[in-house]
Amino acid sequence: MILIEAIQADSALMDAHTLDLLGFDKVRALLAGYAASSLGRDLARQIEPSTDATAIRKEIALTSEMVEALGLNQAPPFSGLHDVRLIARRAKIGTMLTAEQLIEVAEALNCTGAMYRYRMRLAEHLSGIIDHLSGIEDLGTVGKSIGGCIDGRGHVLDMASRDLAAVRQKLFDLDEKVKAEIRRLLRDPELRKILSYPNATVHGDHYVLPVSVNHRHKVNGVVHRMSGTGETVFIEPASISNLSAERVQLKADEDREVKRVLRRLSSEVGRVANPLVYALDVIAKLDLITAKARYSRDFNMYPPDVNTEGRLWLRQARHPLLESLFRNDPTPSAEPGSRSAEQKANEAQRATDPPDASAPRSATRGPRSVVPIDIRLGIGFNLLVITGPNTGGKTVTLKTTGLLCLMAQCGMHVPAGEGSLVPVFRHILADIGDEQSLEQSLSTFSSHVSRIASIFRTADDQSLILLDELGAGTDPTEGAALGRAILDQLDAVRCRAIVTTHLGDLKTYAFNNDRAENGAVEFDIETMRPTYRLHIGQFGMSNALKIARRLKLPKELLRKAHKYLKRRKGKTGELARLQELRLEAEQAKVDALAAKHEADRAKESFERERRALDKEAADRAALNELRATLKAGTVVTVQRFGSTGKVVKVDAKKQTVTVSVGIGQWEVPFEEIFPVT
Repeated sequence: MILIEAIQADSALMDAHTLDLLGFDKVRALLAGYAASSLGRDLARQIEPSTDATAIRKEIALTSEMVEALGLNQAPPFSGLHDVRLIARRAKIGTMLTAEQLIEVAEALNCTGAMYRYRMRLAEHLSGIIDHLSGIEDLGTVGKSIGGCIDGRGHVLDMASRDLAAVRQKLFDLDEKVKAEIRRLLRDPELRKILSYPNATVHGDHYVLPVSVNHRHKVNGVVHRMSGTGETVFIEPASISNLSAERVQLKADEDREVKRVLRRLSSEVGRVANPLVYALDVIAKLDLITAKARYSRDFNMYPPDVNTEGRLWLRQARHPLLESLFRNDPTPSAEPGSRSAEQKANEAQRATDPPDASAPRSATRGPRSVVPIDIRLGIGFNLLVITGPNTGGKTVTLKTTGLLCLMAQCGMHVPAGEGSLVPVFRHILADIGDEQSLEQSLSTFSSHVSRIASIFRTADDQSLILLDELGAGTDPTEGAALGRAILDQLDAVRCRAIVTTHLGDLKTYAFNNDRAENGAVEFDIETMRPTYRLHIGQFGMSNALKIARRLKLPKELLRKAHKYLKRRKGKTGELARLQELRLEAEQAKVDALAAKHEADRAKESFERERRALDKEAADRAALNELRATLKAGTVVTVQRFGSTGKVVKVDAKKQTVTVSVGIGQWEVPFEEIFPVT
């Protein structure tokens, strides 16, 4: 529970507007869908990113252990888990609980017992989960006590107390007397003549006879009601009325005894209220951990390596919301004129596999999958400037980066390849999409500038900043100048930043800044469609003239366009060569990083194996030392018999022990003897 409080205490530092822009609430909702109880769902919907690296690593380790436990078919038993913390606290201060409330409490108490036994069954190496559950007591005995007094329908059983059983026996005997008297009256032929129909009925707790209104005076008794037509009155005969009065008293006695039982059971709940509330808090957290693990297994996620050096390397990263969208709606319709369908298709296209070039645009596509991307920051450069065509995946790249960092800082696995690196960011700040403010009468450009100004008021060297379409919405020349100034300021802050832009002048920024790098989303000239792949080390080309050539524009027109372009740029060939060199350097850097990463993992694996061997050797030495100190009368476990026995004699020379097991004595080698601890 300390871990939850630490995460919640740090969460206030995260920017709420950024969480909304990135769609983090939808990730929370997806996570909540994997929880087994309302307790876990509530925690999932409230989960917040932490800035405590130690707490994050512990959370991720717990999630990894639970993934392994689920793989071993060791899922936690959440059956019967209810949020009865408030009810337990009320019982603690002396409130009498209802039978229905006690049933819920009993199920929760039984769940604690199941969790206690689950902890005992867990594999030894799942030490994090074992430690997490270590404070839970088996409160199932109180749950069984309640279950022995109240059935599943909320009825207090006769066995709940002797006095209650005695009262109910009297009630049963009295009811039998009443029924016998009713049967006797109905056998009277004179009485049957004046009845509207030949059966008795029940009104409340009273047996009544349906007497025709004209013969009301012929039956001595109490009128309880009249029929809707007014032709029949329902009379309780005087011979039964006396018994009914006695029945009322017995019912009061029964009610008093039931309340006494409920008070006793409520008192038992009150005595275990504190350990029950603690156990429910721990189990709620376990439900959240299990939800994270189920989500991870379902979406093929891996634990990120968390660092505090600002190194971000997402390998084969996938946008979690788009992946969920494609699972739920793999072939969305995009009929013309349907706004919602068009919006959904546009969003989906930003991160899907490119369709077959031979398929017509309107053809129905098959199931799609998110195209994974590699994103790197803080390793060689801090600023990444991404260019490329519209709907090419630039915005999705920003959102994927932001969401995966948030998920990691919530102690979750991320939809990225094994060994991805995620730093702990103090702030994640974003300006994404068309945020024209109607309330403040601000244009899109003004709104973006206002947002960027607020970002710079917060940003520091432990921040991740995501800016979409930098310099857009105004004159290209002024926009490019402002964009360069913003990039310079990001560089001065020493934050990690990813920026997307359409402005050609910003493509050369990284050539003059060693702490910046270009990135481009790929465009397939043959199919004239984006592939949604990200290439670091390149800048995106507009490809307008190549597209125009494929669309059969007149050759003379294209020649003029090339002439104007050459006159304006002049250094196009030089830039292309420079880009080629940077791309080669980037590939070499990625290969070196991958090789270093594999070497580090191999080293970690070797260190784990070495520690395991050292521990095994130490355990063996300790066992040999214990065997060397064996003496007559020591209780030991004999491996070959699978039972315990007593040492009779030790022969150090022969390395054997004579052990008394059952009715016989056996000479057993040292290595088959294990001291009982």
